[in-house]
Amino acid sequence: MIIVGAGYAGLSAALPLAGARRRVLLLDDGRPRNRFAHSSHGIIGHDGADPAAIRAAALDQLSAYETVDRRAGTAIEARRSDGGFVLRLEDGQELAARRLILATGVADRLPEMDGVRERWGVTVLHCPYCHGWEVRDRPLGVLAVSAGSANFAALIPDWGPTTFFAQERFEPDPEQAVLLERRGVAVERVAIEALLGDAPELAGVRLADGRELPLAALFTPTRWAMASPLAEQLGCAIEQAPNGPYVQVDEIQETSIPGVYAAGDMTRAVHHAAFAAADGAAAGTAAHRSLAREG
Repeated sequence: MIIVGAGYAGLSAALPLAGARRRVLLLDDGRPRNRFAHSSHGIIGHDGADPAAIRAAALDQLSAYETVDRRAGTAIEARRSDGGFVLRLEDGQELAARRLILATGVADRLPEMDGVRERWGVTVLHCPYCHGWEVRDRPLGVLAVSAGSANFAALIPDWGPTTFFAQERFEPDPEQAVLLERRGVAVERVAIEALLGDAPELAGVRLADGRELPLAALFTPTRWAMASPLAEQLGCAIEQAPNGPYVQVDEIQETSIPGVYAAGDMTRAVHHAAFAAADGAAAGTAAHRSLAREG
């Protein structure tokens, strides 16, 4: 059994297999999606903890299981073979397995604006449930990147006073306008020209007309792409959400390719660390049951 990816989904997938004393190789490229963040919310027992600390604790716990091996590396190619699957790594080595669990996640496509990348995960944020608590009760903004951004903006006032930046492109429709007004969201139609303050902190924004508005954080629902080509190479069915693709799975996290399971952000249109962990546990359990049926 090979699990590709060692974020919340991949680590959770490994645990039931390890407990069942199945041989597991955890392939880890060391680049979890939340590596830029200092805290993670919504995970029971770990609310507000450093994602790196959560990951380190999980890896330490898995190390107690003698059937689990962890390897640093990136799989760049996957193919089906007789009796299973073969992965080719960046260094050219090939690994074979009867089952695969893909937990490779997605890669955020950040808005093209100077200063966004330097603040990503700290003061430019994609999820209020994950990061809103740290910036609560301060002026917050939402950067429009699609027609649906206004609906996202309507969530944010529960964390602080909110301004929706339509960027001269994404004017709220009448229904959205009513919702934003009801939620107390100010609508700013002049585009943001620059982010202000010493990154990764954010002090405010300067608009194209020269005005400066104070902001503690800027939320933006990102677009994403698959972080790895493996699912597509294997022929897994892929769906398209408004903000990016995701792998189609059934109720036990099996993809359209028998023997290939997938878990985490790469299988969902809505992302959350707790969802990823639950998906991983389901995939690991299902993969074990599949192997057990073969004896």
